[in-house]
Amino acid sequence: MANLSLLLSIVLQVLGRVACLEQVNDRQCDCYLTNDTSKNYFTTHDFFDFRALAQYAKVPSPITDPYDSSDADETSNYFLDENWTNVWGIQRWNNSDGVDSGDVPVLLVNSPNNIYIEKNEDEDPSSETFLTMRTLRYRHYQSAAEFESISKAYHFLSVRMYARTIGAPGAVTAMFTYRNDGGARELTSVQESDLEIRTMDPPDKVQYTNQPSYNLEGYDIPQSTQNATTPKQADWTQWSVHRMDWSPKNTTWYIDGRQVASIAFQVPRDPSQVIFNAWSDGGEWSGNMTVGDAAYLQIQWIEIVYNSTGNEKTTDKRNDDMARAPLNAKRDEGCQNVCSIDDTPTTGTPVLLQGAASRISDHILGLGVAYVWIPLLLATFLI
Repeated sequence: MANLSLLLSIVLQVLGRVACLEQVNDRQCDCYLTNDTSKNYFTTHDFFDFRALAQYAKVPSPITDPYDSSDADETSNYFLDENWTNVWGIQRWNNSDGVDSGDVPVLLVNSPNNIYIEKNEDEDPSSETFLTMRTLRYRHYQSAAEFESISKAYHFLSVRMYARTIGAPGAVTAMFTYRNDGGARELTSVQESDLEIRTMDPPDKVQYTNQPSYNLEGYDIPQSTQNATTPKQADWTQWSVHRMDWSPKNTTWYIDGRQVASIAFQVPRDPSQVIFNAWSDGGEWSGNMTVGDAAYLQIQWIEIVYNSTGNEKTTDKRNDDMARAPLNAKRDEGCQNVCSIDDTPTTGTPVLLQGAASRISDHILGLGVAYVWIPLLLATFLI
């Protein structure tokens, strides 16, 4: 009983520290410390919340003509507001060059008509609405969806989406960073970290890659990619937090806080874009969707903490020298107020990690997973 009393005392102290973390706004944060194994610092935080946008909810009718689809208007004023347009650009490009050259079998056309706010009609909905990205197959083309960051200056980040993928086989939904300094065919100029869900795969399998995944001779590069199994009860058809952390040493992926993959091979080096898409081109990777079928990436929210460089267009208004400084220099010179988006009880709202000693002890204890290990310890003592 003495041991149990001691354990309960420790648990209460730890939970007390979590409860005392002050929720703040981003203006009160000098930088952000993530709770992954490498404890990365970032300078800037963005949060995009699609959970309560009933005034914009409307599922647009599909557009059968590929040219009309590409020229379609945005589906609601939400995508015309500067809070969206200052950060994201909805794409209209197509792959007709690849079709003409014989590289891909099906014409892919990105359309603003396939990105919209939808009412959540789940049996027990966890939100009022969500953002949907739709890809659907017509006889002569695949209508797809993509939005990219306006900035090409993200230089290391932790990006998360609370999302699910549903629909027919033959599509890919993805969240990734991307940079290409050469032409479309310049394989060696690509720097990219991918999270890809293929709807022809089992629902507990997700593909993670630091591109390119094959060489100039066309051979696969096994060390560039991992096909991971999702945690139990978190297959890609279920609402889950998908997270990608890009750091100088590796790219690491998580589902609902559990690490599922990490790749140190050919980690992107240079500033990049952030991209989300839902697509198919009828090729070997995506599969060939049946005419009339569709698949969907549905997202309740997107959250990013990141550093950026001033060498290109950037959304980071903070001092660039601080963003690229060593971690200790950041803490001493630029990070008097260190915040967390992991230890907060309210998604999208950071908490202030109070005091240097408290910050160190909290993250040694791993408070981001406190609610997992505390019940396990209690169960051990009570058996």
